[in-house]
Amino acid sequence: MARIAGVDLPKKKRIEYGLTYIFGIGLASSRDILNKAGISFDKRVFELSEDEIAAIRNEIQNSYQVEGDLRKKVAMDIKALMDLGNYRGLRHRRGLPVRGQKTKTNARTRKGRKKTVGSASK
Repeated sequence: MARIAGVDLPKKKRIEYGLTYIFGIGLASSRDILNKAGISFDKRVFELSEDEIAAIRNEIQNSYQVEGDLRKKVAMDIKALMDLGNYRGLRHRRGLPVRGQKTKTNARTRKGRKKTVGSASK
C-alpha cells in the first residue's frame, strides 16, 4: 500500500487518479507530478516500486503544499479575512455563502436547518 503525504492511496486505482486523494492535488497536478517523476499514467498504485513512490514523494515535497500545511494556510487566510472585517470575512463569520449566491430561498447547506418563526395554529 502506497502512503504519500500521510494518505493511503487506493490500491486498485490508476496512479493519476490515486494521487488526487491527497488534499491539494487535482488531476492536472497529478499528471504534472507523474511527468516530472517519469511514471506512466496507466500504472496502478499496487504496481509501483519503492523507487517510484520515493520519486513521487520527493516531487510532492519539493513542489507542492499539501494536506496539513495547506489546510492550515486556508484556515489562516479565512481568519485573516474575518479579522479585517471585510465583506467576505463577515459572511464567513455569520456562516452565510461567501461568493454572491442568493440566500432568500437557497443556501440551506451553509445556513443549516430552516428556523420557523411563530406557530401555524391559533
